[in-house]
Amino acid sequence: MTNLVLARHGETVWHAENRYAGLSDIELTPRGHDQAGQLAAWAGRAGLTAVWASTLSRARITAAASARAAGVEPRADARLREIDFGQGDGLTAAEMRERFPEARAAFEADPAAHPLPGGEDPELVADRFTECLRDVAAAHPGGRVLVVAHTTAIRIALCRLIGVPIGEYRRLFPSLDNCAVTEIRARDGAHSAVAILRYNSPIGALR
Repeated sequence: MTNLVLARHGETVWHAENRYAGLSDIELTPRGHDQAGQLAAWAGRAGLTAVWASTLSRARITAAASARAAGVEPRADARLREIDFGQGDGLTAAEMRERFPEARAAFEADPAAHPLPGGEDPELVADRFTECLRDVAAAHPGGRVLVVAHTTAIRIALCRLIGVPIGEYRRLFPSLDNCAVTEIRARDGAHSAVAILRYNSPIGALR
């Protein structure tokens, strides 16, 4: 069995304003850098065998501090990137309701059946993200691996891993805080028998 610790990156300038950040490469705020430092302080004593991250800079920067603390080389994989929010990228929910109210309403009702205009299919996000987790688990059997990624992609992947419809991710997992962690235990390369050990645990509560 392999334990995968899924962490959201530190706060960015867009997230501080509640703007959707998908594939745009957005900088961390000073608070985001501080959060990354707190995550690294935990990583140094967490018995990590590896650190992986999305290729987006907000995740790579967050992961780099933890990798240094754990004494491992960080590895990046594009399959861990955030979902593409299409025309919603950079907007707040209120701004979306003004610009494309019907599409936003459909998204809120079922985000899997109705992605934001021009956005990525959440089913494909689940495919690529869970495929990467299977590969990570297979590469570090019996280990504990930190995976730094993004709030929506993580929540979508969790739905796939526990066998619930992807469209339920906003209801079942309504939020994921910056640098909070979700730990899962994976058997057979994260392909089956996945157990959620913790969800959205704040940095200060980590052991």
